[in-house]
Amino acid sequence: MNMMNRLKSLGLGVAIAAATALPVWAQDAAAPVNNAFIFNTLLFLIGGFLVFWMAAGFAMLEAGLVRSKNVTMQLTKNIALFSIASIMYWLVGYNLMYPGDAWTVAGWVGGFSSASIQGEIAADAGFATGSDFFFQLMFCATTASIVSGTLAERIKLWPFLAFTVVLTGFLYPIEASWQWGGGWLSQAGFNDFAGSTLVHAAGGFAALAGAIILGPRLGKFGKDGRVNPMPGSNLALATLGVFVLWLGWFGFNGASQLALGTEADANAVAIIFANTNMAAAAGAIAAMALTQIMYKKVDLTMVLNGALAGLVSITAGPLDPTLFGAVWIGAIGGIIAVAVVPMLDKMKIDDVVGAIPVHLVAGFWGTMAVPFYTSGATFGAQLMGFAAVGAFMFIASAIVWMALKATVGLRPTEEDEILGLDKAELGLEAYPEFKV
Repeated sequence: MNMMNRLKSLGLGVAIAAATALPVWAQDAAAPVNNAFIFNTLLFLIGGFLVFWMAAGFAMLEAGLVRSKNVTMQLTKNIALFSIASIMYWLVGYNLMYPGDAWTVAGWVGGFSSASIQGEIAADAGFATGSDFFFQLMFCATTASIVSGTLAERIKLWPFLAFTVVLTGFLYPIEASWQWGGGWLSQAGFNDFAGSTLVHAAGGFAALAGAIILGPRLGKFGKDGRVNPMPGSNLALATLGVFVLWLGWFGFNGASQLALGTEADANAVAIIFANTNMAAAAGAIAAMALTQIMYKKVDLTMVLNGALAGLVSITAGPLDPTLFGAVWIGAIGGIIAVAVVPMLDKMKIDDVVGAIPVHLVAGFWGTMAVPFYTSGATFGAQLMGFAAVGAFMFIASAIVWMALKATVGLRPTEEDEILGLDKAELGLEAYPEFKV
């Protein structure tokens, strides 16, 4: 009797489930679900929040590599720059970068209007507009994060944020539109899958211009040519930051496939993930080995930057290389991260976190490595694209930096710099109970 009741209940449940599903079946027959739209949108959103997590990675890395008296300032700059990037990319950046047919100067400068993600879904839409806006915004903010670390410990808050407004609203969207927005570089045979040049080197050039105009930290370079070390406050925090960035990079590169609606796209995303990881690992190992050879000791900060340089190096072409290809491309990036630092010191360019070797120089290497594996890519087109973006970003950034220096000023007073920007500008200390 008990068994009979269970069978009756099961039969009733099946009947109810079938009746409930009838409207769904009818709807499916009338309007099939666009699975590609759903999966593509999901890829953009997942990739976007992974790249957003990189903002935390940059904040932790910079907080760990600056001295304790400037940690709060770096954290403030990082949350502020991301917020500014969000507003400026909506206000003008997105349509500057993706103008469609609304170019102000065809192929060079997009349209000046705010983004909208509302409206009906087009019948042939490949993804939700909101997901694309969200994903691309994260790249814009990343570019500004690169600048923050280089200029740490000797730039005032508000001039830096003013530069961020111009960088995220105008400079980055314009140069990125040349390739990703269908501009002139995209017609010239240039290849940059996820931004070794368009994001990383672009941010590196903006940082380089700022570092030259701003000058080094007080006491960094002695009159006798000596370089005085200024160790960071928290290597555990810096290491955490690199692991967070490493994680976020899977979204940075993987979601740049821009599609997950077919088996081929899913396979491509998997390859990109694997290559991205291998390049980072090889960069870290190469940097570790080189510091042992050069300095007779392993330098953790160089190993961290080696991993990041490996990631930057594979970003221009993460899909086409074999796993072995990803290893040697990433390893050369790691070598660059170590070798370029003393060159900058000789030129008395003070880069607090090593962003110029990691993002600019390794970005150049990654861009030039693309033709080794990508069919149709040429060294000439790659060099031309890098030079064009570099020249634009360096010159435009230098103009903005000089304008800020001539008007509101860039540097704090010597007294404030010695005291530390946490106390001098913010009145807050990251480690208030720690006294030297």
